[in-house]
Amino acid sequence: MNKISFTLHLTVACAILLLCSSLAQAQAGRTWVSGVGDNANPCTRTAPCKTFAAAISKTAPGGEINVLDPGDFGPVTINISVTIDASGSFAGITPPAGLDAITVNAGAFDVVVLRGLTLEGANLSGLNGIRFISGGALHVERCTINSFGDKGIDFVPANGGKLHVKDTIVRNNTGGINGPTMGGGILINSGSGQARASIHRVRVEGNLYGIRAESGALVTISNSVAADNLSAGFVADSGSGPRVEMNIDHGVSANNNFGVMVTGSQAIIRISKVTITNNQHDGLLTTSGGTIISFGNNRVAGNNPDGAPSSNAPQQ
Repeated sequence: MNKISFTLHLTVACAILLLCSSLAQAQAGRTWVSGVGDNANPCTRTAPCKTFAAAISKTAPGGEINVLDPGDFGPVTINISVTIDASGSFAGITPPAGLDAITVNAGAFDVVVLRGLTLEGANLSGLNGIRFISGGALHVERCTINSFGDKGIDFVPANGGKLHVKDTIVRNNTGGINGPTMGGGILINSGSGQARASIHRVRVEGNLYGIRAESGALVTISNSVAADNLSAGFVADSGSGPRVEMNIDHGVSANNNFGVMVTGSQAIIRISKVTITNNQHDGLLTTSGGTIISFGNNRVAGNNPDGAPSSNAPQQ
């Protein structure tokens, strides 16, 4: 190797090392935001950023963004594994009209955790509270999602994914300016993959519908309440697509238009220890060949009419 070639290789190697060092310094395992922060800051605890969008650009994959003090931290698109944690402080996102508060468009194995956030749709002008396009798993914990013009949580992954929601309120997402068929509390739709969801201790109130499963989705709901929704509290709709399953255990569906509704020959809902009461129309409604299986331990009363399950499964 001649002297010129050696010098060139050495220069390139040094440039790569400097670049890697710069990237390592730019991204941290833990970053911080504050209502009085500045996006020119490095997002450290003593020099926090102003928005989640700025913080995520300075957070390493698998890292965590923490909230120091109250603020509205702006809409954000998440493309890495990350946790956004607002435990102990108020962290709001009110997106501009027609935009989502949080968009998850991450890698196939990325895991996103959203904890303690308050997402406000500004009287139905915001589009979705959380829109999941791609990723491995989404965890929504202790959040409030209110008054969006489309969905509270729109979980429609292109190639499958897992949704876990617990201790969360999703309310008043009614469609509004986006049309009467657009709104809803939580939508799970498999797209071309298979979406799986577990929903625990969640309240869906005053939406177009409460929780809806479509297109191959497999959904388990426990200890949750669907109330005052304009359509059905819980609904599974296979349409002409693949099998859809929803299992509801220890739940309440009350004061909706319909209590539990299943549509399509490939759609099935199983109910156990569910109270279905005071819905304006059918408590249990099956259409287009859908199936509702009861474990014989539910309370269905005060609806107009109550309806009946397709069959009863033996308790084990």
